[in-house]
Amino acid sequence: MKKFYYLKTCNTCMRILKTLDLPENVELQDIKEQPITVKQLEEMHKLSKSYEALFSKRAKLYKEMDLKNQTLEEADYKQYILEHYTFLKRPVLIYNNDIFIGNSKKIVDAAKLAVHE
Repeated sequence: MKKFYYLKTCNTCMRILKTLDLPENVELQDIKEQPITVKQLEEMHKLSKSYEALFSKRAKLYKEMDLKNQTLEEADYKQYILEHYTFLKRPVLIYNNDIFIGNSKKIVDAAKLAVHE
């Protein structure tokens, strides 16, 4: 599977998309226009082994809902990600059997290596 989950309104996602120079066989999914399905999230979980790893603690809603002061379980992270797209840490690239989550330089560099091997 080759898929890139992103927000086209996110400058960071768009910058990373350009940086990665993805091949044409990578499917792009704007998670605001086309919400993530349960099946897609479960596929991401299978590769990442954690819903928390897929969860963005930088989301505005995270602060607004005061989630940092709550004890969240894996099921909670899954539920929040499915409820609102901003809770998915972005971007997420699935390339073959690897998953790259987020926008840190280390992750983007690793994704770039995987894509251009």
